[in-house]
Amino acid sequence: MLGAIIGDIIGSTYEFHNTRDYNFELFPEGSSYTDDTICTIAIADSIIRGIPYRENLIDWCRRYPHPMGAYGVSFSRWLNSPNPMPYDSFGNGAAMRVSPCGWGFLNLFEVKENAEGSARCSHNHPEGLRGARVIAESINILINPHSLEKVIDLVRKEYGDDWEKWIPQAGQWDETCMGCVPLAIHHLIHSESFEDAIRKAVSYGGDSDTMGAIVGSLAEAYFGIPEWMKEKALSYLPQEMINVVSRFRMEFVNNRF
Repeated sequence: MLGAIIGDIIGSTYEFHNTRDYNFELFPEGSSYTDDTICTIAIADSIIRGIPYRENLIDWCRRYPHPMGAYGVSFSRWLNSPNPMPYDSFGNGAAMRVSPCGWGFLNLFEVKENAEGSARCSHNHPEGLRGARVIAESINILINPHSLEKVIDLVRKEYGDDWEKWIPQAGQWDETCMGCVPLAIHHLIHSESFEDAIRKAVSYGGDSDTMGAIVGSLAEAYFGIPEWMKEKALSYLPQEMINVVSRFRMEFVNNRF
């Protein structure tokens, strides 16, 4: 999950000011966590404490009502309604917040059930559920050696043998799971390290912080994260978020490598 947070922070300044320069500055002045990090923290905290995903998403997001870049219009409407109900969304929010489900459960059935559960409270469209499921299952697979081919098989099963047809053109703004999930897998396949994957994701353009978060979540499982990046990312977070990250990594991540 820390990979998602790092990708979010790195992509934060480029979301509305895209760069196509692969060698962009990773943590320029003005970088910060966005709603992607807040939602990821909420899902992780739910797993740690056994709290329903809907309840914890509402709690954490209302606790941080004005993140950098703001919440999406539909999600904000959901968040601020008297009784938030699913709104048939297939937005990429389902995939960007799901990474803790890939780490928090060993059994693939539980991974998929919890991935869909983390999405269903808001993003209950079949494509929203599929996007969350594919990313969480991919993370769970990538933790193990020699696993990239299994992830490719999974993506082919879910999106078809011609799955790369879903990938939007570079620079195209695509906030859907159908565009972002195949693109994230594509970036991972063609990357050589965690940093390389993040650079490819952000410099592709479009919704750069969310693509950074999704790709970062996959790249953490496959490559691991350089220590300096972990320390740098944590320096942007308030203490209560750091506490969740630290406890989650201690209970679910560190013993998996």
